[in-house]
Amino acid sequence: MTEGMIRLQQQITFILELDKLKRVQRQTWLTDTSRKENSAEHSWHIAVMALVLAEYAPKNNLDIGRVIQMLLVHDIVEIDAGDTFCYDQEAVTRQADHENQAAERLFGLLPRDQADRFRGLWEEFEACRTPEARLAHSLDRLQPILNNFHSGGKSWRANGITRGQVQGRNRVVAEGAPVLWDYIENLLRRAVDRGILQE
Repeated sequence: MTEGMIRLQQQITFILELDKLKRVQRQTWLTDTSRKENSAEHSWHIAVMALVLAEYAPKNNLDIGRVIQMLLVHDIVEIDAGDTFCYDQEAVTRQADHENQAAERLFGLLPRDQADRFRGLWEEFEACRTPEARLAHSLDRLQPILNNFHSGGKSWRANGITRGQVQGRNRVVAEGAPVLWDYIENLLRRAVDRGILQE
């Protein structure tokens, strides 16, 4: 087999492995409450959100293409590691190890140059130090809040989540997209007033 064909086969193997992300169920319900979303849907949703909401990043010359790449790549590790419920403190303590192992295996399916690029995007997202990563994190945090609010707090109510927990978990948005943080704070007040989120 030629080098070009070996490379193509590695890429196809990775692409076929990605299909498994569609089977990873998240805690967040669709807004119509018909079912829970899966991780592939979540990644697509927040990538489109980046196109729509990029103007709310505090840095004007943001590389929105890089933000979208991070959003499309960041949850691939859930194929192996699963979706960790963010309010389950015990599970969160094990999350980094599981996801690192998953990143090694999954990105390792790709040719070395692409494996390094994808791993770099994933690590940049996880570190949350660049303006692009902070916006990506902000959108990743906003989407479940929107879905929870518009599904009548279905996941919040089922798990006894409080406004303080949601605020604490999502404070990264205050730096990554301050306008969106103000929007979230208002949404959480309304959620408490409606009785779909505990004070």
